[in-house]
Amino acid sequence: MKLKSKKIVVTGGTGRFSEVLKKTKFGKKCLYPKKTQLDILTIKSIEKYLKKTKPKILIHCAGLSRPMNIHDENIEKSINLNIIGTSNIVIACKKFNVKLVYFSTGYVYEGKRGNYKEDEAVLPFNNYAWSKLGGECAVKLYKNSLILRLIMCEKPFIHNKAFSDIRTNFIFQDEVAQMIPKIINKKGILNVGGKIQNLFNFAKKYNKNIKKASGKKYYPPNPSMNIFKLKKVLL
Repeated sequence: MKLKSKKIVVTGGTGRFSEVLKKTKFGKKCLYPKKTQLDILTIKSIEKYLKKTKPKILIHCAGLSRPMNIHDENIEKSINLNIIGTSNIVIACKKFNVKLVYFSTGYVYEGKRGNYKEDEAVLPFNNYAWSKLGGECAVKLYKNSLILRLIMCEKPFIHNKAFSDIRTNFIFQDEVAQMIPKIINKKGILNVGGKIQNLFNFAKKYNKNIKKASGKKYYPPNPSMNIFKLKKVLL
């Protein structure tokens, strides 16, 4: 079945990435249920919506991300939204044989040496990444799925300072949105990011006045991902 003939549901429809996706030709054709229509914390709510709309693919963007410290201060909310909510989505997708695309994070890797491949060991360095890895565990049980390990941010870069001592491969949300139609039919795990560089060099291309800062207190030195597999898919 061709992609254009498939009905696609996106959870987290009012989130930052979904707002970007909606502006694309692909995204305009997707369904973006409100929480009152599809509540990820209630399996019956998810099943009712999937039974009604009969999608072929569900892109799971709903969850808890920023501020990062909320995953330390309110672990119940982090667990509920990122682990239990994702598990509910998996169970419902399995019941209705819906392809699941899960938005995870590149921060599941240890972050010490960088250039991590999809099949390498994971060791999250903060609670946010642990919560996303918890969601991955549920998704991995369901073979009709794709896990995207993303390192992305809004455009333009929203901060006035950027870390000069942390190497990663940030990519803007609009670039990821354009990639979705090309990668959505894949299965397994896929790293999604841009060129490996320090955050200051990434940010200064779009903000010449940005200042350098140290991120050693918050991040390991190199949580960058190997994106060779992504490049092959996009060819």
